[in-house]
Amino acid sequence: MFERINRLFPVWVVLLAVIAAFQPQLFVGFKSDIQTLLVVIMFAMGLTLTREDFARVIKAPKPVAVGVVLQFLIMPLAALLVSRVLGLSPELTTGMVLVGATAGGTSSNVMTWLAGGHVALSVTMTMVSTVISVVATPFITWLIVGRSIDVPVLGMLMSIAQLVLAPIALGVIVHHLLGARIRKIEPALATLAMAAIILIIAIVVALNAGNLTTLGPIVALAVIAHNGIGLAAGYWLTRALGFDIRTARTIAFEVGLQNSGLAVSLANQFFTAGAALPGALFSVWHNVSGSLLAGYWKRRGISSAITKPGAGESVSR
Repeated sequence: MFERINRLFPVWVVLLAVIAAFQPQLFVGFKSDIQTLLVVIMFAMGLTLTREDFARVIKAPKPVAVGVVLQFLIMPLAALLVSRVLGLSPELTTGMVLVGATAGGTSSNVMTWLAGGHVALSVTMTMVSTVISVVATPFITWLIVGRSIDVPVLGMLMSIAQLVLAPIALGVIVHHLLGARIRKIEPALATLAMAAIILIIAIVVALNAGNLTTLGPIVALAVIAHNGIGLAAGYWLTRALGFDIRTARTIAFEVGLQNSGLAVSLANQFFTAGAALPGALFSVWHNVSGSLLAGYWKRRGISSAITKPGAGESVSR
């Protein structure tokens, strides 16, 4: 049952977002619960991780390092480029940069599995980029938009540590103690995390319902372009570096699918509801685009690929 629900994740995202846009009163009262929902998502992710996931960072560091560097290099710069080209306001530019400066989203793990990529590599990259984001997210945000907007770096550092590191660490500890039992309920955990993500998206869309008519189309175009740049650059740059197709697909999802729920939470906490709009739309779109791309790659297969050993083959399947 849970797996059927999980497969329809993009449908639930779009459905709840549309309902929130037309009936915002159903969700605006849950604004204060966004951070709690994010903690739930991170804890659920931590429950699926083991000590072996950390060991993979040491055993196969090259694809992890390349993926993380590309993510924190491509996505923030792409966010700034798209914002400048489309002439977005400082408020929306800040929201775009926040999306680009966050770690890889948990949905990248799901899309990697659907596309037949390296799930273990995806999970490891998500963990590493999440840890790095404690410093990278506020620093990149300050570096890019700090001249025109006062970025509370220390506050963001503390917030990310509380919202990301603490619940993930707790989840890993619980997994270590109850590993066998946790594995039995992993589909349910995925459903719980997805429900939390969907509710966060609905809340933010509801909070910005009045702005969607005027800001929606241009922000949607910016988000689509931002996501497309991340997916394309993540794939083709890793292929150019000699990684096999499965690894390139995995890194593409990790680069292009951001933890936009965290960006939304940070925007609401430190900036404005308007700055959270790019994250909200990104949360909707990257799940739709990721699902479509995963389905396409899955149907295409990898039998025609010329697998190059060394770069990606060292990662456990």
